[in-house]
Amino acid sequence: MAEKILIIDDDLDTLRLVGLMLQRQGYQITAATNGQQGLEKALEEAPDLILLDVMMPDMDGYEVTRRLRANPQTVDIPILMFTAKTQLDDKVAGFEVGVDDYLTKPTHPSELQSHVKALLARNATSLEKAETVIHEQHGYVTGVIAARGGLGVSTLATNLSASLFKKVQADVILAELTPGQGSLALDLGFSTDRGLANLLGKPPVEITRNNVVEQLVTHDAGFKVLLASNHPRDFQLINQVSQYENVVARLATLGRFIVLDLGMGLPPFVQRILPLINELIVVVEGVPNTIVHTRALIEDLIEFGTNKNNIAAVLNNRSRSENLMPWAEVQEQLGHSLAGTLTPAPELFAQASRLNTPAVLCQPESQTTQQINKLVERITEHEAQTK
Repeated sequence: MAEKILIIDDDLDTLRLVGLMLQRQGYQITAATNGQQGLEKALEEAPDLILLDVMMPDMDGYEVTRRLRANPQTVDIPILMFTAKTQLDDKVAGFEVGVDDYLTKPTHPSELQSHVKALLARNATSLEKAETVIHEQHGYVTGVIAARGGLGVSTLATNLSASLFKKVQADVILAELTPGQGSLALDLGFSTDRGLANLLGKPPVEITRNNVVEQLVTHDAGFKVLLASNHPRDFQLINQVSQYENVVARLATLGRFIVLDLGMGLPPFVQRILPLINELIVVVEGVPNTIVHTRALIEDLIEFGTNKNNIAAVLNNRSRSENLMPWAEVQEQLGHSLAGTLTPAPELFAQASRLNTPAVLCQPESQTTQQINKLVERITEHEAQTK
């Protein structure tokens, strides 16, 4: 199939002449006469290359490039800026906003053709390398979530990560995805908690594998952590949906197991990353209102496309109370089978918090550790089935 080139230029003569020149070389040509139309066509047509003018009346080429680079659907499309400007500063400005190559009008047909051919070849090589990396390593992603706060999502995610690392002795990454509500830095004894905020504050195009790696910290137990801050002002970052998608996609290439602390509910970022998650663990407590909310959460997850078989409900009774429902009754009212139960162990978790270590490592022979290990067995078995 012929490679498709989108030309964005308000000069109709340029559109006609350049388009005809490239068509004769076997390329498929589509055109736009202004910046907004170019952005729309880039999304609709998914071209292999964009040939972009700088000087346009409604939106200049620099702004068009910024918007293309900020959108995950167009972020990787090569851009050749084609302009009458010859000043070095103008070229530098183009490269700074994300342009891949630069030509000055007028240009000889053979020069244009060579630049187009080189850009297309370079992009094809990059895509091939990216596909190879993803094929070679794509970790098993487990999300931990609850219908409401205070049910022990972060604690369960932490202990799952520690047990997974102890079992497989391979890269395990715990990602706390709740900006402004982070607790793991304090629980695990880290001095910084800016990792997630630093990534969510970047344009999506700048969330690369290397940038994600730089924000990870390693716990003494061996697993790596992406920490969320506890500063309330950072809660606004929860709206950075495209950034979240890129963060999770990059994390999935960095470890064998990735455990996501998703917090509570179904904010837009959780809905967006659901297709990237292999398995969801939904935490519930044996309290009537919590069970009602959790049942609604599971129904919503299924409606958003999550396979029911990939949802594991875990009963976490954090305190000893006669008012808590028994396991069988919770399962019946929830309308979903329970994959595990965590019995109350407040003294153990208090000790673990004082020592800045997961409970499963604090008391390896405890009943809680055995219960966590059963969930780990489930996760590793499911991971093996995906290979």
